[in-house]
Amino acid sequence: MKLQKDIAEKTLYDYQEEDLNTIFKYLDENGDNSNLLYQLPTGGGKTVVFSEIAKRYIARTNKKVVVLTHRIELSQQTSKMLKGFGVKNKIINSEVKEWQDQNEYMCFVAMVETLNNRLQEEKVEINNIGLVIIDEAHYNSFRKLFKFFEKSVILGVTATPLSSNIKLPMKDNYKKLIVGESIESLIQKKFLAKANMYNYDVSLQTLKLGISGDYTVKSSDELYGNHNMLNKLVSAYNEIAKGTKTLIFNNGINTSRYVCETFRKAGYNIRHLDNKNNAAERKEILKWFKETPDAILTSVSILTTGFDEPSVETIILNRATRSLTLYFQMIGRGSRYLPHKEDFNVIDMGNNVARFGLWNAGIDWQEIFHFPDFYLENIKNDEEIEREFVYEMPEDLRAEFANSTIIDFDIKAEYKKSFANGEKSKLVLEKSIEQHAKICVENSEDVFDARILAKKLKEEIKYRVRQYSYCIMNNTKNYKEWLEEDYERKLRSKISKLFAAKM
Repeated sequence: MKLQKDIAEKTLYDYQEEDLNTIFKYLDENGDNSNLLYQLPTGGGKTVVFSEIAKRYIARTNKKVVVLTHRIELSQQTSKMLKGFGVKNKIINSEVKEWQDQNEYMCFVAMVETLNNRLQEEKVEINNIGLVIIDEAHYNSFRKLFKFFEKSVILGVTATPLSSNIKLPMKDNYKKLIVGESIESLIQKKFLAKANMYNYDVSLQTLKLGISGDYTVKSSDELYGNHNMLNKLVSAYNEIAKGTKTLIFNNGINTSRYVCETFRKAGYNIRHLDNKNNAAERKEILKWFKETPDAILTSVSILTTGFDEPSVETIILNRATRSLTLYFQMIGRGSRYLPHKEDFNVIDMGNNVARFGLWNAGIDWQEIFHFPDFYLENIKNDEEIEREFVYEMPEDLRAEFANSTIIDFDIKAEYKKSFANGEKSKLVLEKSIEQHAKICVENSEDVFDARILAKKLKEEIKYRVRQYSYCIMNNTKNYKEWLEEDYERKLRSKISKLFAAKM
C-alpha cells in the first residue's frame, strides 16, 4: 500500500474518506446503541480510518473512545497511529494496575485480557465512554467485554467479517456491515500489489480436523514435515521465488524447524520464528529479515497480524487451512505496494486457492456476514478439490520432453472407454504406463537417460494414480501408495523393453 507518512497533516485517501462518511452517517441516524462492523482488506488502512474516526468522534461528542486489540504489537502500533492523528491516548497493558489518571485522556488503547481483568477486579471505573473500536473484530475474545459497554457505540473493524467460531456468528453482535473498497479495486488504484498465484497439487487426505474446525497441528506436522513435502517446497521456491524476500507460513513449530533446516542445508539464507522466541530474539530476527534482500523467514501463524514488512516479495502457504480469515491474513503480508514492487508471488502448498478462490476475486461479504452457516457448510472439502485438480507439467520439465508432441493422458476419459468396452480397469493404467514410457524413450539417447526422465514424472504419476483410484472408488492411502510403486516399477520395465525393441 502507499504508505501514509504525512504525520503532520494525516490526510485520508478518497475511499477511506468515503467509508468514514458512511460510518458517521449510520451512527447519526441510528443513535448511541448501534453496533456496526466495518470491513476493509488487509493493507487498505483500517487503522488509519478508525484513528480518524476516534479523532472526529471525540471532537463531535466530547465523549471518550476505547480501542481494543488482542496483541501487544497491535496496541503499540495503534497508539502510535492515534498520536499521528493528534489523539492523545494511554495504553492499558499489564503494567497498568489502576486507572487514576483517567481524566487526562480522551482515548485509551487496551489489551482485551488486561482490560477484562481490571474490570472484573473493579480496579478501574470507566466514565463517559461513547465509542468502543474493536480491531480484528472477528476474534471472539472481545465478546466478554460487551457487557461493560452496553451504553456505548461499538465499531468492529476487520478484513474478514466471519467469526472465528462458527457457533458465535458476528451478526449476533453487530446490526450492520459496511463493506469498504475491494482488493481488486485497491490493486487497480495501486494501493495494493498484484498477486501472482501458483498452486501445487497436494493430497490432504491424511489431515485431521480439530475442535476449532481447522486442521490439527499434529496431522499437519506429519504431512508437511515429511521428506517428500519438504523437497517439494524447496523445488517450488527454486522454480518461482529464488532470490526473493520470502515469508513461509506453517501450521506447526516442528514443520517450521524442518523447513529451516532443509533450506539451510540447500544453502539458503533462512531463519525460524515462533511464539517461543522472546521479545529481543523476535526483534533481532525481524530486523535481519527487513535488512536482508534474499531473506527467507519461516514461521507459524505469529506473523499473520501486527506485522508489516512492505518489502516481502513472496508468500508461501506451506499449510492447509479451512479459515478464510487466515487465508487472507497470510497473503496480505505480501500485498504492500511499493514503487518498485507492483506485484508479489503466492505459492500455495495446501489447496487453499482451490478452496477459497483467488485472493483478489470478488467476494460477497454481506452474504457471508448474514449467512455464515451457509458459507461454511459449502466450503469445498479436500476430496472435492483433489478430484477437480488438473495436473500441468511445469515448463522446465516440459522442455525435457520437447521431442514429444503429445504428453497428456486423460485417465478419466480412458476409464470411461474401457468401462464401455467391458475391459478390465487395470488396462487404463497399462495404457498410461505405455504413454509415459513412449515419451521418455522419445527424449532420451539410452535407457539410463530414459529412467532418469521417468523419475521426474513422480508428481504426474501420483496424480494419474489418484485419478484412477477415484474412478474405481478405492481411494485408501495404502492402496494408492502400492499402485504408485507398481506403476514406477512397470514403467522402468516398459522403458527397457522399448529400448530393447529399438536395438
